[in-house]
Amino acid sequence: MIKVKEAIIVEGKYDKIKLSSIIDGLIITTNGFGIFNDKERQYLIRELAKKRGIIVLTDSDSAGFVIRNFLKGSVPKEQIKHAYIPDIFGKEKRKDKRSKEGKLGVEGVSKELILEALRKCGASCEDSGSEFIEREEITKADFFVYGLTGGSNSSERRELLKKRLNLPENMTTNSILGVLNCLMTRDEFIDLMEELYLD
Repeated sequence: MIKVKEAIIVEGKYDKIKLSSIIDGLIITTNGFGIFNDKERQYLIRELAKKRGIIVLTDSDSAGFVIRNFLKGSVPKEQIKHAYIPDIFGKEKRKDKRSKEGKLGVEGVSKELILEALRKCGASCEDSGSEFIEREEITKADFFVYGLTGGSNSSERRELLKKRLNLPENMTTNSILGVLNCLMTRDEFIDLMEELYLD
């Protein structure tokens, strides 16, 4: 498994599942064309691009390129890298039939092809045992201390935090943790919790 500094943007949850087995890093889905109307997710992607850069890894079909071009127009070119999977015709195992264009998506191609695509685009990769940024990480224990998990009103506290940071409402606790570690230091997180009176 390799550690990737940039946040990787993929189309759907099956792409994210595939990538999670290959890389150690933050993976954000566009929910397909849902990204076009999801202002919170657009904001999150722009913030991640500013903080550590993004890599767009969409399918090689026309829908994938529509999403890629939308993101390309949303983020300054120096903050975005494009990883491309080759055109391979076939059918994903979980599907009954081929896609409209008959090409395999990110979820259907091999681990080796994904790693090659990431290397070709200039992804910042290291072994998972090393760190890109020497700083103290925000942890699940911090979430517990500040009442974001383990309490009767933890869900409401997470909602308040997501609203304050303009994060998408359907993010899981683990996703919030991953995004926070990209957007801020632990000290900044603690200051934010105190400001929101979540301590």
